[in-house]
Amino acid sequence: MTERLYYTDAETLEFDARVTESANTGGQPSVVLDRTAFFPTSGGQPFDTGTLGDAQVVDVIDEGERIVHVLSMPLEPGRLVHGAIDAARRRDHMQQHTGQHILSAAFDRLFASRTVGFHLGADACTIDLAKPVPAADVERAVDEANRVVWEDRPVVVRFASADQARAAGLRKESQRDGELRLVEVADFDLSACGGTHVARTGAIGIIAVTGTEKVKGGLRVSFVCGRRALDQLRLLRDAVSGSLRALSVLPAELPDAIRRLQADSKTLRKRASDLQVALAGQEAERLLALAARNEAAAIVATVLDGWEAAGLRAIASSLIARGPMQVVLATREPPVSIVVAQSSATGADAAGVVARLTALFGGRGGGNRELAQAGGLHGAPQAIVEAGRDALRE
Repeated sequence: MTERLYYTDAETLEFDARVTESANTGGQPSVVLDRTAFFPTSGGQPFDTGTLGDAQVVDVIDEGERIVHVLSMPLEPGRLVHGAIDAARRRDHMQQHTGQHILSAAFDRLFASRTVGFHLGADACTIDLAKPVPAADVERAVDEANRVVWEDRPVVVRFASADQARAAGLRKESQRDGELRLVEVADFDLSACGGTHVARTGAIGIIAVTGTEKVKGGLRVSFVCGRRALDQLRLLRDAVSGSLRALSVLPAELPDAIRRLQADSKTLRKRASDLQVALAGQEAERLLALAARNEAAAIVATVLDGWEAAGLRAIASSLIARGPMQVVLATREPPVSIVVAQSSATGADAAGVVARLTALFGGRGGGNRELAQAGGLHGAPQAIVEAGRDALRE
């Protein structure tokens, strides 16, 4: 059995322990210790990293009574080793996880919207709420959570039986029996949890919601705490400052300036597309003069620079109207758009060719035997064209 030092003191970042077992886990050396401060992946929280002696700890796995440490090099059984936790990673996880408890409790207390999922990622964290919450109420919950953070309330870890925990009023009922580890934010939240947490809420610094999205009848809330919130603020500051300089507008004018740019861009794209359609007949004449030929049809298979899908379709339609033709046209810019067309006299199936190309290169499309198109293909444009030409010949 491994004694879990992080259960009683998450601030323990260095410790000494004895290797009780050496093994191989997933092709890498691993050890079990008699005691450890390394937190294993559990409950939505990632594992700690750091060192055991000269070995790097690259994964930590909870196997019930044992904690397995996956290492960069083997350590022999019986050896005494000094462990050191990556302090920045541990403290970041403590901020995020305790922040999650407080934010989840705020949604539960204010709007009876319970947390049914939690993920602590490398850059951001999410909670999934059981029911949707309006945007204004999300901000109310964030304000309430930060009030608790700034009051610097104590966060206490204690142990209790399942019956005692239920009687104490857990925010979320635990499905485990036996002794439970309880994490209590004074006068605000009580949860059964095995994760690492700060000793006082003030150490979280701030809880900032960065976005929301509807999921499975509820709401997914993305958030960051502490140092992550500072990093996010810096990214946002740099992005906004760069945008203001590029557009020569004041901060309050930025949203309208972006909307104007989007509208102008849409108008220009539509105008360019209309011009390409108007020029399609001339481009078809040029391509026809360069077309290869076989006994059944003229063949045009090429990549066209600067043309969009609507223009390709107009060129292909113009070409197949001029006699027996087989046509494969592709855009140059990724992801690639294609148009496949053929005169009915050739007996080919344009839709079948497009289906084959999307199976090979991805993307989506459709059409009929005479003309079909697809977008979102990934691959060298010329290779896509050649594959389409070969398919038409079959």
